[in-house]
Amino acid sequence: MNIRLDESWRTALAPEFDKLYFSILTDRIRQAYQHEGPIYPPGGLIFRALDACPLPAVRVVILGQDPYHGAGQAEGLAFSVPAGVPIPPSLINIKKEIASDLGQPSIIPDGHLLPWAEQGVLLLNTTLTVRAGMAASHQGLGWETFTDAIIETINRSCDHVVFLLWGSPARRKGSMIDRTRHLVLEAPHPSPLSAHRGFFGCRHFSQTNAYLTQWGKAPIRW
Repeated sequence: MNIRLDESWRTALAPEFDKLYFSILTDRIRQAYQHEGPIYPPGGLIFRALDACPLPAVRVVILGQDPYHGAGQAEGLAFSVPAGVPIPPSLINIKKEIASDLGQPSIIPDGHLLPWAEQGVLLLNTTLTVRAGMAASHQGLGWETFTDAIIETINRSCDHVVFLLWGSPARRKGSMIDRTRHLVLEAPHPSPLSAHRGFFGCRHFSQTNAYLTQWGKAPIRW
C-alpha cells in the first residue's frame, strides 16, 4: 500500500505514528484491506487530504464524517468524489448554499474538490476509512484519536484558520480549538436529512472569506 503524505504533516504527526493506538489502528486497517474488502478510499489515498494540503498552507478546515461507502466515490477528500462520478446529495446541498450565500455558483463544475484543497482547504473526515456499503463501520478503531491530533496540530501551529464543523461528530471536535486564535463556524450536516435544520442559510462561505480577508489572507474561490 503506497500511501503518500506531505512531509510537513509527516514531521508534525511523527509522535502519533509512534504511539501504541496508531500501531493497533494500522494493523487493523491493513487486515481490513486484505481480508474485508472492498475498503474505501483506495489505500494509497487514505491520507490524501493531508497530502493535498500541507500544514503551512491550511487556511480552512472542513470536517466530514466517514468516506463515502459506495463504489468509486471516496477519494480521500471529505465530501469530494472523482470527476465524472454523480454528485452526492450532501455535496449538492453544499453547492446550493455556496450559490445562495455568494450569489454565484461554485467554481467546481462537478464533485471533485481538489481545487479547494489546493487553495488551503483541508477536507478532512473524522474517520479516514470505511467498509463498502457500511457507513460508520470504521468508527471506534482509532481514527478519531488521530484526527484529533491533526486538529490539535493546526490549532497549535497555525494562526487564523477557519474551522467549518458540520454535524455532531465534527462539532464535538470544536472543544479543542482556541476560538481566540481561530474562527469556528458550526451548522447541522449538509445531508438531506438535516440541511434544512440550519445548514441552508448558515452563510459559512462568505463568513470564511470575510475572516480570511480581515487577517490579510486571500479568500477561497469556492
